[in-house]
Amino acid sequence: MFTALSRTGRRALVAAIAALVALGPALWWLVSMGGEPTPGGRVTLATGVPTGVYARYGELLKQDLAHDMPEVDLRLARSEGSIDNLRQLVAGRAQFTIATADAVATYRGRGEPGADRLRACARLYDDYIQLVVPKKAAVRSTKDLRRLRVGVGADGSGVQLITRRLLTAAGLDFDKDITPVRVGIDRMPKLLEQGKLDAFFWSGGLPTTAVQLLAQRFPIRLVQLGDLTEGLHRQGERTRYYRAAVMPADAYPRVQDGQAVKTIAVANLLVTTDRADATLTKGITRTVIDSRDRIGREVHAAQKVDLRTAVFTDPLRLHEGARRYYVSVKP
Repeated sequence: MFTALSRTGRRALVAAIAALVALGPALWWLVSMGGEPTPGGRVTLATGVPTGVYARYGELLKQDLAHDMPEVDLRLARSEGSIDNLRQLVAGRAQFTIATADAVATYRGRGEPGADRLRACARLYDDYIQLVVPKKAAVRSTKDLRRLRVGVGADGSGVQLITRRLLTAAGLDFDKDITPVRVGIDRMPKLLEQGKLDAFFWSGGLPTTAVQLLAQRFPIRLVQLGDLTEGLHRQGERTRYYRAAVMPADAYPRVQDGQAVKTIAVANLLVTTDRADATLTKGITRTVIDSRDRIGREVHAAQKVDLRTAVFTDPLRLHEGARRYYVSVKP
């Protein structure tokens, strides 16, 4: 073919080859800049009980991740809540999970297995602590729960962790002053409706579907928790992740009669370990941020996911992959 070219054509071809040789290293650099390997394979995200916000958020994130990273097969694993999620993570049964900042701080403070390997991808949205009672109940504050049957969350849940601290702040003993019923949001509403519970605590994004559905068939009321903030903060370093908050009047329109309710809030984190692949972690972090509006249409709490605050993941430092993502989108 070379001999068939005209003298002018041969000169042009030689010049082109020389240019490619000269540009070889530069071309390799250009390809490598956008040529990160495409992550693939099975990845497990530990979420929560079926009717909780963690579970629904995981379902919607799975849909968006299938679009953004089609080679990744995201599986969702149920759990009892934040502490259980962290245990699944470090045991290798999950590669990513969601947990509240107070649960992470407690897990690390106890020196639980693998605590030093935990890393964060993003701060997500806040959980609001909700104390739910029948509408006609005499309970007006946490102190009024004495001698009552109270849903406190399953063992290993973030709900039970914060419930224990709230009761202490109210001057109540978890084991002596109430009858603790250790079940999650998948069972508590039905038990309250059947008269087998007098009240239950829940920690979740607003609104929580299970509480919404309960309000449609059974008259309930939310009890304020705003008087417990100082008592919580007196309990030590790990309670600094709680902040005073207000559930807006429209969080549960059927329940609040147009009234806001003072409560306590705590941030949720997307968590992984230092063993997670950096490219995979970068991609998942990107999808979490980019999917905020679509997921937020169904899980209203997700509307609070914000690029500007996502990097504030105390008590965990960012995973290297997540850090790379935030650097890549920095103005």
